[in-house]
Amino acid sequence: MIVIGITGGIGSGKSTVARIIYRLGARIIDADVVARKVVRKGSPALSEIVREFGTEVLNANGALNRRKLAGLVFGDNHKREKLNSITHKYISEEINNKINKMRANEKNEYVVLDVALPIKKGFLDLTDVVWTVISDIGNRIRRVMEKSDMTKEEIIERINSQPDDDEYIKIADTVIENNGTFEELEQRVARLFMQIKTG
Repeated sequence: MIVIGITGGIGSGKSTVARIIYRLGARIIDADVVARKVVRKGSPALSEIVREFGTEVLNANGALNRRKLAGLVFGDNHKREKLNSITHKYISEEINNKINKMRANEKNEYVVLDVALPIKKGFLDLTDVVWTVISDIGNRIRRVMEKSDMTKEEIIERINSQPDDDEYIKIADTVIENNGTFEELEQRVARLFMQIKTG
């Protein structure tokens, strides 16, 4: 089984790249989906988050208010690092478990690991090849505004909280520039995937 790690900042188009490969026959592990699962109501991760940041990050029903938590941490490097130190161990464990289960199934030839933050444990240690997706900041802001209710200021704050393109490029085996049309991106990804399949 070959694990293709796909990473890039918010709005870069990394999840679009992952979906293209999914349509070409790969399985997907989306770290954002895993992250939501590990902080669900009653989870150990959520208990740690509440101990660190207080009950004000909860909704009335006791579930995590993700927007309120984001507002607390994305403008504060110390708080963001603290949150990451809490959640990453749970996310890494869940992703590792998923990959091990997929390895046990001989039908899973190719798996895509879609991750925004290319951490060493839980991403780089699990991937056979890393694709980094980059895009101009204007395109990134436009894409996020089209698919979410985040303000431009919130998006820029989120972009600034993530590694810059140079950091993403350093760990890449392949860099995919996503500033053109969807069709151009689709063709590029299909060619890259075919190269992996044919060795």
